[in-house]
Amino acid sequence: MPAYTIGIDVGGTFTDVVGIGADGSQTLAKAASTPADQSEGVVQGLRNLAEALSLTLADLLRQTARIVHGTTVATNALLERKGARIGLLTTEGHRDVIEMREGLKPERYDLRLPAPEPLVPRRLRLGVRERLRPDGRVEVPLDQASLDSAIARLQAEGVEGVAIGFLHSWAAPQHEHAAAAAVAAALPGAFVTCSADVLPQIKEFERFSTAAVNAYVGPVVSRYLGRLAGRLEEAGFGGPLFVILSHGGVAPVEEAARLAVGTALSGPAGGVAAAVALAAEGLGQDLVTFDMGGTSTDIALVTAGEATLGRGRVVGGERIALESLDIVTLGAGGGSIAHLGPGGTLQVGPQSAGAVPGPACYGQGGTAPTVTDANLVLGYLDADNFLGGARRLDLAAARQAVAGLAARLGLTPEACAAGIHALVNARMADGVRLATVRRGVDPRDFALLAFGGAAGLHATAVARELGLRQAAVPVFAAGLSAWGMLHTDLRYELSRSAVTPTGLPEDAALRAMFDELEADGRARMAGWHGGEVAARRSADMRYGEQVFEIAVPLDAIDWNGPDPGGQVRAAFHARHRALFTYDLPEEEVVLVNARVAVTGLLPRQAAAIGTAPPPAMPAAPRRILLDGNPVLAPVHRFEALVPDQAIAGPAIVESATTTVLLRTGDAARMDGRGWLEIAVPPAG
Repeated sequence: MPAYTIGIDVGGTFTDVVGIGADGSQTLAKAASTPADQSEGVVQGLRNLAEALSLTLADLLRQTARIVHGTTVATNALLERKGARIGLLTTEGHRDVIEMREGLKPERYDLRLPAPEPLVPRRLRLGVRERLRPDGRVEVPLDQASLDSAIARLQAEGVEGVAIGFLHSWAAPQHEHAAAAAVAAALPGAFVTCSADVLPQIKEFERFSTAAVNAYVGPVVSRYLGRLAGRLEEAGFGGPLFVILSHGGVAPVEEAARLAVGTALSGPAGGVAAAVALAAEGLGQDLVTFDMGGTSTDIALVTAGEATLGRGRVVGGERIALESLDIVTLGAGGGSIAHLGPGGTLQVGPQSAGAVPGPACYGQGGTAPTVTDANLVLGYLDADNFLGGARRLDLAAARQAVAGLAARLGLTPEACAAGIHALVNARMADGVRLATVRRGVDPRDFALLAFGGAAGLHATAVARELGLRQAAVPVFAAGLSAWGMLHTDLRYELSRSAVTPTGLPEDAALRAMFDELEADGRARMAGWHGGEVAARRSADMRYGEQVFEIAVPLDAIDWNGPDPGGQVRAAFHARHRALFTYDLPEEEVVLVNARVAVTGLLPRQAAAIGTAPPPAMPAAPRRILLDGNPVLAPVHRFEALVPDQAIAGPAIVESATTTVLLRTGDAARMDGRGWLEIAVPPAG
């Protein structure tokens, strides 16, 4: 029987690999990320894990039941505009939908804001003569000559991918599918995507944009996943390779390649999955996740033990209308570069030193001052014990980098480093406000779950700024996202628009629509998974005169009982009242999209998030600069803490892969389930 499951999280600076054994033991290994080809860093991380387990790579992979991977390939392609050269086939006269968007600007009052550059240049957006009515009936048949002419143009332009988005294809996809077959025959190597297969819903811009993004990142993601799967197979792995998607569930590698747009938030999704698992372990039902890595900080909410989902995310300026975790991402991480902005003011990020060259203290040629350099100058990091001693940090190089910026500000290096630390804390606190207050949530009712290699140094300062009274840092903080990937399930999302003159289909039609979606989802899941399967239903609904709809859970509906339509209406009124404090029972209720999420429950290997290495020798106190004052802070080994051990700040708690800074007034207690629980006093 295979002994291990492995989770892999590729970050901007490090690739984290977590292996959980059949006995519940777990091991974290890290490798430098390799942006040019992430699979190199992944395989090196697996080698490091094998070495930590005293195995060869081949032996480890032969004993592995499954690998779950979070990748930032699609995200990076969008952010850096390094996706494929693509074309768009659309209904004649509608090629500018993705450029006109919805007639709104990201910053509507900025008169100088330039128009976003569309993923598909206008000359590669080609109209095809055809037309469907909203009910799916054919108004104008698909014109073969028009289609052939458009395909010949794309062929001459040498496109790698083609998105096909025809009007009303959500109601009847036959024209898109016929066009896709013709494109595949003429351009056999192209990545072809139909909007009706990616997002079978009304709202043309959202559907066209999502399909265009899929075509844009699809070739890049497909090549990467194919290369990774091949390397793993050559190294001896014969089990399934799963990829975590933006909604927090996982899918086989083939599905992730087909729906590449669904990996746009693959990287941070593992951390949210971990938070849900820890909520079930007793950490707390209401959590703000604070995942600070090398290049960015990802913030999300777990409410009543469940992750918050949303739609209409914008990544790299492009709208993606698939259901995804509601994550706020900031360009603020350990590698974020401090610099002078307009007017000579100190700024931090969003530029990052990344994995190459990395912060100045890494000794890889970096010269710009980063958050990590500032933390080293302030004494918060141990230069001789970074990554458990595997890498020595260069304090002189960090100080020199910070000193260059400090001289331009007229400050000492220590004062400049303190300013960098304080400024990045303020930026991340603003990110938490964006994820909470602007969504109508009071963050003071939540606990801050801090993870990622850099979060522990900033967690209690961010909590203070927001008025949060509790923070928690897991022992496995640096690898928690990879750990979380092993605590989620297979997931397949289905949706269908349901536009009727009466606002809500009749009971029989309503029941049949959801039953068909669930049957389709269960059939797809049967091809992936032979174990237990579950399904959840929901709907996007609104009042008749409203423009935007809200998501309404329908788990409590008795679909075989009397009046399921009445139950759905009541669920919408209750949800609207919960979100906006009022409802309008006399108004017409419109069901816009029916949704079903089918999950295949994967086996778990029992594992807490703690580790049990031999007790470590007490560390020597370290002189740090805290709030402008020098402090001799006691240093505790994270792995050596015993359950219920109390630590009063100021103090340092460090492990091989993360460091926690306890400030004056912080009161920490080691929870026996594997996390440091910190009571944070009010600010001031």
